Amino acid sequence: MAADTHGAGAALATQATQQRVDVLIIGAGPGGSTAAALLAERGLHVALLEKDHHPRFHIGESLLPANLPLLDKLGVAAQVKAIGMEKWGAEFVSPWHAQHTQTYEFADAWDKTMPMAYQVRRSEFDHILIRNAARKGATVMEGCAVHEVRFLPEAGGAVVSATHDDGTQSSWAARMVIDASGRDTFLASRFKAKHRDPKHNSAAMFAHFTGVQRLGGKAQGNITIVWFEHGWFWLIPLADGATSIGAVVWPYYLKTRDKPLDQFFADTIAMSPDLSARLNAATRVTEVEATGNFSYSSDRTHGPNYLLIGDAYAFIDPVFSSGVMLAMQGGFMAADAVETCLREPAMAAQALARFDRGMRHGPRQFSWFIYRVNHPTMRDMFMGPRNIWRVKEALLSVLAGDIFGTTPIWGSVRLLKGIFYLASLRHLPRSWRARGLRKRQIQVESLPGVTGG
Repeated sequence: MAADTHGAGAALATQATQQRVDVLIIGAGPGGSTAAALLAERGLHVALLEKDHHPRFHIGESLLPANLPLLDKLGVAAQVKAIGMEKWGAEFVSPWHAQHTQTYEFADAWDKTMPMAYQVRRSEFDHILIRNAARKGATVMEGCAVHEVRFLPEAGGAVVSATHDDGTQSSWAARMVIDASGRDTFLASRFKAKHRDPKHNSAAMFAHFTGVQRLGGKAQGNITIVWFEHGWFWLIPLADGATSIGAVVWPYYLKTRDKPLDQFFADTIAMSPDLSARLNAATRVTEVEATGNFSYSSDRTHGPNYLLIGDAYAFIDPVFSSGVMLAMQGGFMAADAVETCLREPAMAAQALARFDRGMRHGPRQFSWFIYRVNHPTMRDMFMGPRNIWRVKEALLSVLAGDIFGTTPIWGSVRLLKGIFYLASLRHLPRSWRARGLRKRQIQVESLPGVTGG
């Protein structure tokens, strides 16, 4: 079975030129670097291939409290603290409510031991993680783009072919492959296993600014989510004074663009008086970028001799900043599964079943809220929270990423969903209109000049 059909000769290089490893990982983002560090630390021979060179720009700067225990286990907590902006909560801003703002603090979640997280420059954060993988013993190759993976018969492993920046070729014989290639979705795309999310569809524009007005005191590092007519904005303060600003919009809106992207982005920001006020004295310091086809998933999490983690498996709307946490959690789950497969083959089926359940659990739990975050009933609930039956604490636990441990939130989460449905029925005409609007919003649109995912 091959993940690519061209260049078969290059892939089948002689044994003398092949480098042999236990695990080859495609992509050195948070998921790939996490898995590489853990597996190398456990004594396996790991190669981590990354097409870019670190440090490199990446969007997605907001971590969750559930990231912090993972950073501790990797041994990088102090390094991340040194580059991070403390994030104690999240502010939601709604132009449709008399009380425009509502702040949630992670300390009010069910588990009080994870009260904060960090905002980070991803270039610095990802660089810490890849260097940690190298320090733990992984063979790290940057500027090395994988272009073919050939899986051998009878679960015999894989031959991976890669091209380096200088044009040289390398070939790797691996017992297992972990695809952590992010939105490149290397294996899922080649296996035609990647499918857009039929329940959600969005696009994004983003850039960094200086001079953005921040909240006061302890809240200065909080993420701000601002709803507006065509979607929502994020505002993420960084430790060096820069602020990440992004607009996640429905594809139909981005398709109306008839001007340069930077002007279109500025005009979009102007639609929100609340956000515009925060940017009154701000200066944009990076180019505006855009990306489309935001939400997708693969129809599998693993196959013979390979696993998919992070965005290589699925990507959901970033409104709750879940991407880095899910990628790193996937790295931990992949490391456990791969180690079992290689060292205890008789237990491989059970290990892969656990991996599959874990990988599907995260996107499923966040998606229910993401699909409804623009629904008027959900906005009402966010802007006027009540803790009846501990539902606010349960919601905060989800927002904190505390969904993989033993915190007993799920009964209250189900009650929260029931409250949503009952409140929607109470305002049935409004809910019916919202349903029709959402069907229009998630229609697939062709977005010229926008990078796909």
